[in-house]
Amino acid sequence: MGLLFCSCLLYSAGLVLNDVYDVEQDRRERPLRPLPSGRISVNSVTRLGYTLLVTGVSVGWACGFRLSDSAALSWRSGLVATLLAAFVLGYNRLWKSTPFGPLAMGACRFLNVLLGLSLAPIAATKGPLLAAFFEPSQLVAATGMGTYIVGVTLFARTEAQESNRWRLFVSSAIIVVGMGLIGIHPAWLPLKSLSTHASQIPLLVTVLTMIIGWRCLRCTVDPAPHNVQRAVKVCLMSIIVLDAVIALSAADYQYAVGILALLIPMIVLARWISPT
Repeated sequence: MGLLFCSCLLYSAGLVLNDVYDVEQDRRERPLRPLPSGRISVNSVTRLGYTLLVTGVSVGWACGFRLSDSAALSWRSGLVATLLAAFVLGYNRLWKSTPFGPLAMGACRFLNVLLGLSLAPIAATKGPLLAAFFEPSQLVAATGMGTYIVGVTLFARTEAQESNRWRLFVSSAIIVVGMGLIGIHPAWLPLKSLSTHASQIPLLVTVLTMIIGWRCLRCTVDPAPHNVQRAVKVCLMSIIVLDAVIALSAADYQYAVGILALLIPMIVLARWISPT
């Protein structure tokens, strides 16, 4: 539960700081929003954003050092939370409008998945870089989600206007690669860690890839804003499905069903708040 709280704090910090660093653009394009209209002071929201960020990092470190499992590395959750906070801040303050923006957003998702895995025990600490501190299957799953988000972010970059067909095609290919990594990640799991449902994951991901891929490729034919926005909405909702698929590889199906249940509030809230 501690890491769930940590993740929520860092995610909320990203949302708040996004509005802080977009305030000048919002004053031109969306002047009725709370910040550009002056109903809420920029300074108070900035303090809130950084408070959430620092609190999230602190919770991450606290979670790690309260561990009783000697097979896990107590500092991993704090380090990953710190890196995630750095990328959240870097994306909002520096990289959002640059070519590095989609990669930074993908890195945030990659680190967020690793944050959830940082309290899990590891079998060994041999290997280069991150491979010394996370199991191969964990890195493949996290890389898959990060790659998927890079593609979605690139795909949605010009959703408010007619998008470039070549960019849509390239971002669609990146999305498919990310989903492919998620589909094959159970192959890196030790046999003793595989759930009884792990064999179904490649088929589930293949079906989902066909649905999303078809939606995205249709946009390369007609890249009108409403088509791109619909495809992005499907991609964002599918994040929950992909998270459930990852959980299904090593846990009982009840965990996957619990994650899938999050689609209900997302669908309901999407009636009032655009997920894009």
